[in-house]
Amino acid sequence: MKKNMGGLDRIIRFIAAAVIGVLFYTEVLQGTLAYVLLGLSGIFVLTSFVSFCPLYALVGLNTFKDKLPY
Repeated sequence: MKKNMGGLDRIIRFIAAAVIGVLFYTEVLQGTLAYVLLGLSGIFVLTSFVSFCPLYALVGLNTFKDKLPY
C-alpha cells in the first residue's frame, strides 16, 4: 500500500472520529445512525493511522507530499 493521505487529511479524519465517539458516548447519537457513524469513525481512525484511503486510490486522489526531492 502506497501512502495517499496527507497530514491534514489524517488530522481531520481523526478529529471527526473523536467527535462521533464523544457524541455516541454521551448518547446524543442513538439508534441505527449511531452505529453506522461509529463504524465510519472506526474506518476513519484506521485509514488515518495507515495513511491510505481506498476511495482516494479508486478516484486517483493523492494528498500525500513526499519529502524526498527525487
